[in-house]
Amino acid sequence: MIYLKLFLTFMKIGAVSFGGGYCMISLIREETLAAGWLTESELMNFIAVAESTPGPVAVNMATFIGSSQGGFLGALTATLGVVLPSFAIILVIAALINNVLKYAGVRATLNAIRPAVAGLVISTAAILFSSAVFGFESLGDGFSFDPKALILLVVISAVCLTSYLLRKKSLSPVLIVIFSGFAGALFYYPF
Repeated sequence: MIYLKLFLTFMKIGAVSFGGGYCMISLIREETLAAGWLTESELMNFIAVAESTPGPVAVNMATFIGSSQGGFLGALTATLGVVLPSFAIILVIAALINNVLKYAGVRATLNAIRPAVAGLVISTAAILFSSAVFGFESLGDGFSFDPKALILLVVISAVCLTSYLLRKKSLSPVLIVIFSGFAGALFYYPF
C-alpha cells in the first residue's frame, strides 16, 4: 500500500510542477509532512543531500523519501512517479510543439506560468531561510535564532555576488555546494 501511495503522491507532484526541481520542493514539503513521512528537520536534511548529489533535485528527493518509507522498491516507485508525468508531457510536446506554439492562447498560458514558477521558487527560499536561520517550522511555533546559519548565508551570498560582479559569470553550483559543505563543517563541527 505504501508503494502505491508513494507512486501516486510523487506522480501528482510531477504532474503539476512547472519550473524544475526547486519549484517542486514546496509541493514535496507539503505532501510529505501531511503524510507524516518526514519531520521538518528530516526534510531539510533530505533537501541538503538531494542538492549535493548528482541529478535533478526533485528526482533525488523522491528517491530519498521513497527509500526512507519503503526501501529500494519505495525509492523506485517514488522516482518513477515523479518522472513519469514529465516524460509523457515531453513526448507529447516534442510531437506537437511546432503546431501548438502558433496559437496565442498556448503562448499566453506559458507566459502566465512563469510568474507562478518564480513565486514558488521565492516561497521555497523563504521557507528554507526561516527554517535554517530561525528554526521556524510552522505558525505558532517559537523560533531559535542560529547566527552561524545567517553568517554562512551572508558569506556564501557575498562570495557568489563578488564572483559574478568580477567575472560576469556565476559560480558553478557544484563549487557552491562544495564550499558550503566545507564552511558548514567548519562552523558546526565541535572542535
